[in-house]
Amino acid sequence: MSSRPRIVFMGTPEFAVASLEACFDVGDVVAVVTQPDKPKGRGNAVTAPPVKERALEKGIPVLQPQKLRTPPFSEELRQYAPDVCVVTAYGKILPKDLLALPVKGCVNVHASLLPRFRGAAPIQWAIAHGDSETGVSLMVMDEGLDTGPVLDMKRLPIAPDETSATLHAKLSALGGDILRESLPRYLRGELTPRPQPSEGMVLAPIIDKENGKLDFTRPAVELDRRLRAFTPWPGAYTLLGGKVFKVHRMQPAAGKGEPGTVLSAGPDGIEVACGEGSVVLLEVQPEGKRVMRAADFLSGNRLQPGSQPFTS
Repeated sequence: MSSRPRIVFMGTPEFAVASLEACFDVGDVVAVVTQPDKPKGRGNAVTAPPVKERALEKGIPVLQPQKLRTPPFSEELRQYAPDVCVVTAYGKILPKDLLALPVKGCVNVHASLLPRFRGAAPIQWAIAHGDSETGVSLMVMDEGLDTGPVLDMKRLPIAPDETSATLHAKLSALGGDILRESLPRYLRGELTPRPQPSEGMVLAPIIDKENGKLDFTRPAVELDRRLRAFTPWPGAYTLLGGKVFKVHRMQPAAGKGEPGTVLSAGPDGIEVACGEGSVVLLEVQPEGKRVMRAADFLSGNRLQPGSQPFTS
């Protein structure tokens, strides 16, 4: 293999751009594969994925197949004669014929310490589970869901106030770092893929809106983690008067009471009893309104201590 390997990069969202930049540094990116353009925002304007925009800036051919199996996309990719395919947050399972096409196979940057958090949303679930650290794994892909042997890992502590948005940015950069350091070593035969341990596997399923619903029967620390995990999407929320009541910032406290009961409501926020402890709601957003301090919300809306105004 020449000193500049031929790389096909497969990725879609902003998270993958740092990995693409790393591939520019360590090889010749001969093509970029990304998801089709999609309508986005209130105006539903058709928008290109961030990876496509960066590839076009560099003058690299961009392929956006609707399907990978029918007709076999691997036949279209064969003309680029890739030494390796690098995949970061592409968004589709790769079929066997595509995995086998590059000389050195397909490698994947995954945002967790495998086998923990295999699946679509490892960043959010690492925070929701209360993990103290996470990281990125570089693995050789097989036909399973994030089951391939691992080449290298980089670890990163999860800060106490971490949100999925802040962790997303850190792990994106770390994905670029691991490719710069370890992809050339793999291509030179200096890294041996290691099978993932059979113990410690946790799934990280795709996030849906229900994941953001606050269940006050759960411990306060768990609700705080879930708020940070599901920020910015879907956000943490409950129902107040039958309308969505979003919570943008809270802090756990040591209050006691029947879960869902308002313990206090004043300048310091709205304290609500949980299954264990309590949470103080600090920033809220009533349906159709702007984000505001809980104290400002209370200036026009009374919440009586001892009441249970929130419903699921």
